[in-house]
Amino acid sequence: GIQTLVADEAGCCGALRSHLSDTPGGLDDMRRNVDAWTPYLEQVEAIVMTASGCGVQVKDYGHALAHDPAYAERAARVSALTRDLSELLPDMVPALKPQVRHVSGAGHARRLAFHPPCTLQHGQKLGGVVEALLLRAGCELVPVADAHLCCGSAGTYSLLQPALAQRLRDDKLRASQWGQPEFIATANIACLNPLQAQCDI
Repeated sequence: GIQTLVADEAGCCGALRSHLSDTPGGLDDMRRNVDAWTPYLEQVEAIVMTASGCGVQVKDYGHALAHDPAYAERAARVSALTRDLSELLPDMVPALKPQVRHVSGAGHARRLAFHPPCTLQHGQKLGGVVEALLLRAGCELVPVADAHLCCGSAGTYSLLQPALAQRLRDDKLRASQWGQPEFIATANIACLNPLQAQCDI
């Protein structure tokens, strides 16, 4: 029941270049996306982010471009419309619940360990939202110690501080696997990549 409009000209949210201290490049990415989304601003209820790292960045466009008279107003509108996917899912749980059971193949709840990305729980202040959705959809969540800690990715941190990033990743994997889940789930591609390199996610 959801109509999706895709802005083909949109690209990277600008987080990567901003994290690498390429502020002008990050702002260029933001301006390109604002231009790509502007024709849709009157047609959509939300600009949906499926990666929490992008969501926290796009929600900050209004602040980042506040100094730019050509973009400030539109950037603020983009930020105001931006929603993480988890913010839209609560009303869809009844429709999704049968799909979760279907995917399990055995009619039982999937046992998941959920890693809440820092950009979701700390950046967007949406801690616990995905976990509640998974429970309502019929999943079983196994406990994960120190779930608030970083997985080691942290944007470009894994590239700039690889030894520390690997220790954080290893700690996260140990904590996530302690409850013997079928899967480890997360809500950000930057978290998925390092964790997936070592186990089934």
